[in-house]
Amino acid sequence: MQLFQPVTSVAEFRSLDEGDVLCGYLDGLSGQPCILSEVSRAYWHGWRNGLVDGGFTEPDDAQKILDAAFAALRG
Repeated sequence: MQLFQPVTSVAEFRSLDEGDVLCGYLDGLSGQPCILSEVSRAYWHGWRNGLVDGGFTEPDDAQKILDAAFAALRG
């Protein structure tokens, strides 16, 4: 099983494949399972955020750090 490091910076986020992030997000939003050995880091990132937005879990520290980084950009 491949383990991914959570995305915690805007630069890391911007390096991810947008299509994979969106696919993962939509699957997480509907509560679909994620098999780490079959997905990319971008998909996993989206999936984790979809789970939160779908109400299946609470945001973790890495998600809160990334959210704060984006909020700082908005000023």
